[in-house]
Amino acid sequence: MTSALVVPGWLAFLTVLVVIGLAVAVARLSSELRRTREQGEEVLSNAAADVDALREELDALQAQLLEEAQQLEEARRTLRLSDLTIVDDKDYVITQLGQRKAAGGPLALVPTVPGPVFVDILLRESLVRTASLAAGLRRAMAPEVRNRIRFEMKREVKRSRKQRKVDTKQAVREWEARQRAALPEVTR
Repeated sequence: MTSALVVPGWLAFLTVLVVIGLAVAVARLSSELRRTREQGEEVLSNAAADVDALREELDALQAQLLEEAQQLEEARRTLRLSDLTIVDDKDYVITQLGQRKAAGGPLALVPTVPGPVFVDILLRESLVRTASLAAGLRRAMAPEVRNRIRFEMKREVKRSRKQRKVDTKQAVREWEARQRAALPEVTR
């Protein structure tokens, strides 16, 4: 009589093989996990180093900016009378463009700005003008503005067509009246 709990040999062998396969898979996954974790830690340490470098660069730029601001403030305080230029204080208006100016007008002292400050002012003004021009173009090219222009153009075209029709009819009437006036009258 055979026991009911007897396991065939091939099934035991297959079970051992599956267990060994699972052990190998777990070992590979754990080594892959360890390698991924090490790579992640390396990326984090590099990012932290980059953040520290950027923070140092930002601190240096901020210190440089503060130093330049202090120099500018000091230059404003130490502005001497010898740096002043005498200039005409009269306001020029476009409507006075063609008129001659009377000699001996009032004079005022106006400070002369150093070269770098002048260039800075000039570049800022250019930047402001460019930005305002871009904003104006963006506003002018907006879809609702273009639609309104298109609508007004269509309306103007219709109006001009109607006016041309009226003018043509009037011209034809006048021409016909002249033709009739040129014919000899027939008496009845």
